[in-house]
Amino acid sequence: MMPRMITWSATRIWFLCSGMVAMASGLTDPSLQAAEYPQPTKVNVAYGLHARQVLDFYQAAAPTLSANVTSGETPPTSKGFPLMFFIHSGGWMSGDKARPDFLELALRSGVSVVSINYRLIPDATAAGIKPAVKAPLEDAATALQFVRSRAGEWNIDKTRIALCGASAGGYSALWLAYHDDMADPHSDDPVKRESTRASCVMTFVPQTTLDPQLMREWIPNNNYGPHAFELYNFDDFLKRREELLPFIRANSPYSLITRDDPPTYLFYGTPPDMGQAQQDPPHSANFGVKVAEKLQAEGVECEFNFPGAPGVKHPQIFDFFLHHLKKPLISKLPAPK
Repeated sequence: MMPRMITWSATRIWFLCSGMVAMASGLTDPSLQAAEYPQPTKVNVAYGLHARQVLDFYQAAAPTLSANVTSGETPPTSKGFPLMFFIHSGGWMSGDKARPDFLELALRSGVSVVSINYRLIPDATAAGIKPAVKAPLEDAATALQFVRSRAGEWNIDKTRIALCGASAGGYSALWLAYHDDMADPHSDDPVKRESTRASCVMTFVPQTTLDPQLMREWIPNNNYGPHAFELYNFDDFLKRREELLPFIRANSPYSLITRDDPPTYLFYGTPPDMGQAQQDPPHSANFGVKVAEKLQAEGVECEFNFPGAPGVKHPQIFDFFLHHLKKPLISKLPAPK
């Protein structure tokens, strides 16, 4: 039986993130909310052999939402439409690719959408993958490479891809955004030759590290995280920190930040209060404070949005995507093979 703490956390993540995106997106057009929900152009496309390694693709048409988007539309180029790549929430324990956030707004803005499923921690445990969190992280990278390999067929501009995710999906999106390019130019597999770089990344209430010591320094009552390593007691997590630290440092967004990382948008539902107990520790804005500071120190554009946040350039969050998707990511992609 799954530990009660993890089941409750995954359920709460889903409800929290769904409401938070609606609140933060800046959508005020009633016709968008009442419209019939778009259906995928391609559904359950396999990017791997596991039943969870599937994705949905939604093809954009000509943009029609200029009145609702302050920074304008993002029309297709001769290379195709820009793309939003969405990773669902659920603590890596549950969740589904259906109804990705911003779907209608993206399609009406001329942005195609991919939403992925991925192997969950129970799937990784059953397959003997250690640490178990490797499975959802690596699936996100493989799915992005697969999508880029279909760019011609799906009319996608592979130089204009934005990452999006909530909670654990947001962690995966940040990991993917900050990780060195995982393209293998010498691979016999054309999918593995594709880049994992992105034009920008936007996340809701993401965790930003799996270091138990840092998490407790930032959020003293945090108990989230041990399940990523098949541990269900935070004290055991702390005791095994030194053993796990090489993987943690190599795979935590906070540890991976460098000056060549893409522009980042972090949204949280409450203001940060570093070092203080939080009402909802896994989704605390304290996770965003040090990441925002580090990004800014490295010269990476970052918008850290929470109630009362100063200097937010894009209060309508999707405008952040449209602003950055207008600029092709040519310099950071490997040369075609």
